[in-house]
Amino acid sequence: LKLRAISFSNNSSYLPPLRCPAVAHFEPRDGSPECYLIHGGRTPNNELSSSLYMLSVDSRGCNRKVTLQCQEKELVGDVPSARYGHTLSVIHSRGKTACVLFGGRSYMPPSERTTENWNSVVDCPPQVFLIDLEFGCSSAHTLPELTDGQSFHVALAREDCVYFLGGHILSSDCRPPRLIRLRVELLLGSPVITCTVLQEGLSITSAITSSVGYNEYIIFGGYQSETQKRMECTYIGLDDVGVHMEPREPPQWTSEISHSRTWFGGSLGKGSALFAVPSEGNPTPPDAYHFYQVNFQKEPGGEASTQGCSQESTDFEDSAPLEDSEELYFGREPHELEDSSDGEGATYNEEDEEDESQTGYWVKCCLSCQVDPNT
Repeated sequence: LKLRAISFSNNSSYLPPLRCPAVAHFEPRDGSPECYLIHGGRTPNNELSSSLYMLSVDSRGCNRKVTLQCQEKELVGDVPSARYGHTLSVIHSRGKTACVLFGGRSYMPPSERTTENWNSVVDCPPQVFLIDLEFGCSSAHTLPELTDGQSFHVALAREDCVYFLGGHILSSDCRPPRLIRLRVELLLGSPVITCTVLQEGLSITSAITSSVGYNEYIIFGGYQSETQKRMECTYIGLDDVGVHMEPREPPQWTSEISHSRTWFGGSLGKGSALFAVPSEGNPTPPDAYHFYQVNFQKEPGGEASTQGCSQESTDFEDSAPLEDSEELYFGREPHELEDSSDGEGATYNEEDEEDESQTGYWVKCCLSCQVDPNT
């Protein structure tokens, strides 16, 4: 596993390192380019962000050279407060597009903060925010069905509906197994939001969601209590009727995974996910992680099945620290891996390659290849 720094265009806004932000994938639609929306999160100084960023591909050079563009979107109206552990979803209704923001945690209001609880956090009020990406207008909506704030839940969107699954309520320190369906109709004038609270959900927080098909997902990872990881896998399908959940056989977890206290990661797309488990020992090695990739395939009958997870790497020497944020993935077409894009032809460009003289890693052309590091 080799982590590479990403280049940003000159007109990009500064994107700080964020922990637990809300991330939404905006698919290409009606001429709009593919991008990722990033809101909130914790900064390295333990400050909370209230900014909304739009991350997209600015240009693609030779094979591995990708330049991103990050633009901060200014919001007006009922602007969501700084928070982390919330969700951001993209919905489509009546030819319009909007973002649904819900949940999260923030610091106590200044009027309630004392010396003892200065760094204490609370769940944000159970409000639903609708954000118009075209004009940057944000509106807050209070629904009677939502009585408690929640954080670290899963949000799955299909057309004009968003399903909130799991989550943790800080005031009662519980993970209620509820399922919330939010339907948003973007009518002329004021939108209409209907909320239905179901009770057949999952008691889970900080789970990883991997897409295995159109509106089909596998949920795994996360925690079912403060000290217990959730080792099961669940298939979720969204259709016109509603949401369907079925248990799936989990992969053969290794002993490092089973006995670890924490794990985190994100989806790699197409039924694959990457997660990390901190290494444990006496003394505990600093900044050392076991990385695993778990793959989910669709069987010929159409059902999603799990495969075993494989350990990819434990070498952290040349890699930057990996934050437990969402995985961002911009798809590359097969021909782009062979030929360059943007009219550059297939000519090798030395400037597009990074300086690897200091890292010194080798790539073997076959299993029997013998590499002499002296030459």
